[in-house]
Amino acid sequence: MHKYLLAIPFVFSSAAIAVEPCPFKKWDTYQGVSLLKEPGKGAYLFASTEVKVDADGAPNAYHPDDIGLNCKTGTGFKGLDCPANGGYPNSDWWRSAIAPDPKNNNKAYVQTKGDFKGFFVSRTSLVDKTKTDLDTTKYVDSRSVPYLVFPGKFYSKAGTGHLGDFGYALNIQSGKASPFIVAEVGPPSAHLGEMSIFLGNALGGNNPNPRTGAGVPKGKTIYVVFPSSKNSPTWPVNTVEMDSKVALLLDGIGGVEQLKSCAEPL
Repeated sequence: MHKYLLAIPFVFSSAAIAVEPCPFKKWDTYQGVSLLKEPGKGAYLFASTEVKVDADGAPNAYHPDDIGLNCKTGTGFKGLDCPANGGYPNSDWWRSAIAPDPKNNNKAYVQTKGDFKGFFVSRTSLVDKTKTDLDTTKYVDSRSVPYLVFPGKFYSKAGTGHLGDFGYALNIQSGKASPFIVAEVGPPSAHLGEMSIFLGNALGGNNPNPRTGAGVPKGKTIYVVFPSSKNSPTWPVNTVEMDSKVALLLDGIGGVEQLKSCAEPL
């Protein structure tokens, strides 16, 4: 498991460069959200005030005893989220969020050992291909990794990038910032702004709750994504590598202050 330190705003050499008007130009929209792209380059921006938190990838995301409990008002939850939010057991897509039992594909696999014995195995779209499907370390842990979720239709749009691509998020209201990795593809028509628990905390949230939505960061957050920036292999990536790579990518677009100049156009 790769642990990440709480991200703080970086200091870049580009800070000494005079900030010019936002170089990013109108590219497209997604569900009413403006997408701006830097001419001649692949980096693009969007902003959102809507935040949802995703528990996927955490080994304690879902527990079978939570089946049937009301996701928002229920009490006594063992998992970080309720199985219904992972589609289990009544959807036709739950196997993309929870690993099925290899002995019975119609049931979710329950961990039989370790610190989270009794929990389901929660999956992410981005994986360590060297690990088996029932190994919780195969997936990107929402508790300890800053990741972003792309809606299915957004992910399939040309130019938005790939799993494993890097980005940077800046909460204008709190001033909190963090690098991130694209680790999840969500429902086709979901909204932009869904993220891991770790990223929610890094952007100024207070113990974000994936079930109820409590504790998520407030205010406008700007996201810059760098398509085709992924590593090979795409996962795992350690914190030092992520931080240094995103710092270089940000310098290439003028740094954090240049990013702030795009807040108004968004």
